Amino acid sequence: MICRLLLTVLLALAPALAETKFLTNFTLIDGTGRDAVANSAMIVTDGRIVAVGPASTLKAPQGAQTLDLSGKFVMPGIINSHGHLGNVVDFVQDPKNFTRENAEKQLKQYARYGVTTMVSMGSDQPPVFDIRKEQRAGRPHEARVFTAYKGFTGIAGYPTTAAGMKGVPFEVSTNAQIDQDVKQLADMKVDLIKVWVDDHLGKDKKIPLDLVKHIIADAHQYHLKAAAHIFYLEDARTLVNSGLDAMAHSVRDKPVDDAFIAAMKKSGTYQIPTLSREASMFVYGSYSKMLDDPLYVKAVSPAMLKTLKTAEYQKKSASDPDFKEYPQFLKTAQSNLKKLHDAGVKIAFGTDTGVPLRIPGYFEHWEMQLMSESGIPARDIIVAASKNASEFLGVSKDLGTLEKGKWADLIVLAKNPLDDIRNSRTIESVMIAGNVVER
Repeated sequence: MICRLLLTVLLALAPALAETKFLTNFTLIDGTGRDAVANSAMIVTDGRIVAVGPASTLKAPQGAQTLDLSGKFVMPGIINSHGHLGNVVDFVQDPKNFTRENAEKQLKQYARYGVTTMVSMGSDQPPVFDIRKEQRAGRPHEARVFTAYKGFTGIAGYPTTAAGMKGVPFEVSTNAQIDQDVKQLADMKVDLIKVWVDDHLGKDKKIPLDLVKHIIADAHQYHLKAAAHIFYLEDARTLVNSGLDAMAHSVRDKPVDDAFIAAMKKSGTYQIPTLSREASMFVYGSYSKMLDDPLYVKAVSPAMLKTLKTAEYQKKSASDPDFKEYPQFLKTAQSNLKKLHDAGVKIAFGTDTGVPLRIPGYFEHWEMQLMSESGIPARDIIVAASKNASEFLGVSKDLGTLEKGKWADLIVLAKNPLDDIRNSRTIESVMIAGNVVER
């Protein structure tokens, strides 16, 4: 009898114990591509949006915490479809750096910059699974993580020659190896499969395309999407025609053609541009005003910033034998992005942050600027970083847009990003699952 009475009391108290926030008087940019709506309001209970609509008709529930956001703009949290987690401390990339502490530190940094979800593309270590499990069992305060765990390349293939990357990807030479490794990843419940298809401008070994086709087929057998690091148009063409789900970088060696665009649309392949990755290859070769940007300064250690500002470091960066080629690679990537966008190819936002010199949080906003400079409208950039990215990940039921039933992952801005995408940087607060991120 006492147990029944206690249960009755607890059930009666449950609604009162719910955590409810009432956000009101803001302009809503919901990520769907619909027009912004002024004088909006939103009710968030236990981290989920339970109602969103006009402030004139939506009233604060009893006991709710009211947040008056008059004059502010609310957009979805940024979903970065291509990043790397945990392996880097300042300039040093090493899998030994992938501790839980370092990974969580970076997820918190992403969150402070409004990146509420990131996809770690194939260079992870086991702690990522514990972090992901705990996030999905509750309401995280840091960026949500999705993982490919270990990506694929050929034997001694790119990027195993890069500092800190030897032993990180699977190095395969047979279909049997691929079958075994993809099954292992599927058993570990990775979120997607990643493969590197590049020879670093002829300096490294590139995985044979027949093996990549088998990786794609195996991924699909386990209902997993496959994303490929590509550089060359002809590689991308072959893989798109083989069912590739996403190009994790832009084609950079030449302009895309109509046949390739048609193939991407037919297969539903997403383009993840990573323009800031291309810009990072040459921006440090001289003194950049970026180094004086307060948002950049907050994202790097004082020691790293001091080094980047030295003429010695800039001279070293500019001494790269391919340095003069990098600006053209960016221009080609931007031109190709515009063609794909205008043709209706799906664009999912991504940056390749989290490797040395590609700074988590800051680069996501720079990526948006570079997309805008490519001719992509601000509205479509936001859709790429919210709705499209969530659909690529297969999580649009819970994430991506600011609609009823979804997690309240959002950014409150002082200025309208639809007027100028650089206003995405005017962050006043960030929420993940309704939790206000400590900034």
